[in-house]
Amino acid sequence: MVELREFALTDAPVLMTWIDGAEALLTWAGPAFSWPLDVDQLAAYAAEASGQRRIWTAVQHDSGEAVGHASLRLDPAHSSARLGRVLVAPSARGRGVGTAMLVKVLASAFDTGELERVELGVFTHNAAAVRLYERLGFACDRVIRDVEHVEGRPWSAMQMSLARPAPDGPAAT
Repeated sequence: MVELREFALTDAPVLMTWIDGAEALLTWAGPAFSWPLDVDQLAAYAAEASGQRRIWTAVQHDSGEAVGHASLRLDPAHSSARLGRVLVAPSARGRGVGTAMLVKVLASAFDTGELERVELGVFTHNAAAVRLYERLGFACDRVIRDVEHVEGRPWSAMQMSLARPAPDGPAAT
């Protein structure tokens, strides 16, 4: 269904079309970027891709069309990684793209055998994302109340984690 390839700055224009406002930008990336999102911000982000951060574009296997984005920041000292900036193209939502993309991202994270867990943060009102992460086996570790305020509304963030599956355990579906 989807393949992962390294994020390239040529992916920036299409990625920017998936984010239609300041609230969507905050939902996607937390306070790391400012609205309006532009190529310069994404260029600085792309420059972070190194041994400690992996950044991907998910593309449709058959057409090569970009349909998703995700990143993983490795923390070898703690045998963990932080999943972030997960986004599915609006036209691809509801078709299993997020699941397919994250199964590949998690396989990449755990295949080396060096990581014991993957963590993430998600705003609690982002119900579709929370359901996706739960289906993949993530569990809530804690909720941080009122981490952001948007148009007078408090946003809380859920911190979730997933332990490395046992070698003979079932694969995520």
